[in-house]
Amino acid sequence: MTAILASIHQRESESTEIVAPPTATPSRRAVWAGRGLSGLGALFLAFDASVKVLALPLAADATAKLGWPVDVMPAIGVIQIVCLVAYLIPRTAPLGAILWTGYLGGAVATHVRVGNPAFETLFPIFVAAILWTGLWLRDRRVRALIV
Repeated sequence: MTAILASIHQRESESTEIVAPPTATPSRRAVWAGRGLSGLGALFLAFDASVKVLALPLAADATAKLGWPVDVMPAIGVIQIVCLVAYLIPRTAPLGAILWTGYLGGAVATHVRVGNPAFETLFPIFVAAILWTGLWLRDRRVRALIV
């Protein structure tokens, strides 16, 4: 009986052992590809935030078509800038990607609500995929999470 209990205890301790995933350093090519993708996404998002903060007519028209009051546009632009700064600082980049994922998910919901075509509705998902792929390619912490 004690041999059986010892065997069960040994199996339980083996099955609950946590093995950390490998955290191999990304290759130089992967890091540069990640920087390129991250830069592409960041440029697009910086442009989007700046037209909102500056309250340009282009942004006002798009905001009104989506059913949002135009007076919230500068605040949304500031939120985008905060998310972008968090994404561009290497130490807080994963947090920035998470914040962008939430923001872009809200954008998808807005496009679905107003009945926009599929490409316009899915475009925020493409942007989020670019951000996460770029981060995955250049950050070993994110690679360790998504292995």
